Amino acid sequence: MSLPLPALANGPSAALAFDLPEGLAAGEPPEARGLARDAVRLMVSDVADDSIIHSRFHAFPDFVAPGDVLVVNATATINAAIDAWRDGPDGRERIELHLSTPLPDGRWVIELRRFTGVGTAPLFTARAGERVELAGGAAAVLTEPFRPRADPMARDDRVRLWSAELACPGGVLAYFTDHGRPIRYDYVRRRWPLSYYQTVFAAEPGSAEMPSAGRAFTTEIVEGLKRSGVHIAPLVLHTGVASLETDEPPYPERYRVSARTADLVNQARAAGGRVVAVGTTVVRALETVAAPDGRVGPGEGWTDLVVTPQRGVFAVDAILTGLHAPRASHLAMLETIAGRHHLEMAYRSAVRHRYLWHEFGDLHLIFGRRRRNLEGGTDRARHIGLNRVGRLTRGPVRRTRCSA
Repeated sequence: MSLPLPALANGPSAALAFDLPEGLAAGEPPEARGLARDAVRLMVSDVADDSIIHSRFHAFPDFVAPGDVLVVNATATINAAIDAWRDGPDGRERIELHLSTPLPDGRWVIELRRFTGVGTAPLFTARAGERVELAGGAAAVLTEPFRPRADPMARDDRVRLWSAELACPGGVLAYFTDHGRPIRYDYVRRRWPLSYYQTVFAAEPGSAEMPSAGRAFTTEIVEGLKRSGVHIAPLVLHTGVASLETDEPPYPERYRVSARTADLVNQARAAGGRVVAVGTTVVRALETVAAPDGRVGPGEGWTDLVVTPQRGVFAVDAILTGLHAPRASHLAMLETIAGRHHLEMAYRSAVRHRYLWHEFGDLHLIFGRRRRNLEGGTDRARHIGLNRVGRLTRGPVRRTRCSA
């Protein structure tokens, strides 16, 4: 089977475009498919030799080594969707409101979505000053379009995200905890409790959507990694809504990298260990505080960093991530780590082997190009085909060489 993955018309820096076959969107959590969280499939690809291994996530510890550092996102997902009502052109209209992120002045960035026959879609007919009633008696007033970047092509008749004042008794997060639900998109066929959208690392509520790369980890896997000498370094990046339009870059998000996490990353790099980011959110936060030589410092605030091949990555050696939709901005980040050629090959293989996409789907571990450590030596980690395949005993493994 051949999967065409053409470059976009505006050049090689554009995010990868491809056709995602029907049936490859994960429509429910793996638990509903009779699988444990750590039984989702894991594709491991290495840029060094263009190799691919097909395995299950419970074998993840076999692909990392003592001295590596696993950087994880400790954000917790919130109930960010709620039923709402507005006065539309055809009368009172039931819609859905999504929280995205709080602003420093107390307002929130929100998205309004209309109901369709199969789910919801962005609502573009709202206007500044409009009042939206929320389930349970609260309200939101749209103040202005949310446009963090100057965009001369922006249209006032096609606003997706709004800055809004929310009047919620007891506070916004508490109110949505009681009256809201997790954000769900069309490919997820039914509602699931918030617990299905949390990771084992979740400690600080604030993300509108789950940092899903960490979902397959269990307490047993994490403790086993620690015992084996793999360091776990948490940071926080609170995600906004992910329902971006085609080629739309991610919006600014809140993050915090502690001095302890920065030290763990720097020590691992100096000793030749690898920095493995669990998710695109971790890459964004870590690269925000990384210098061109790879050294990481503590920091917090808002990041508007968009990781692209033109910018490059400074601190991250590998990423564990889900499978991303065609032309998603996250694919440009993956291309930065893996290169376009390797990423195309890996995605062809994922489609050929019918991996599942999106937050309840399968995972992809990418080992990027080799680099030199902070002391000037070479990364001591060998490629996955030499030092780990022999220890994979907890599930079927298939190793292939990438091919077009």
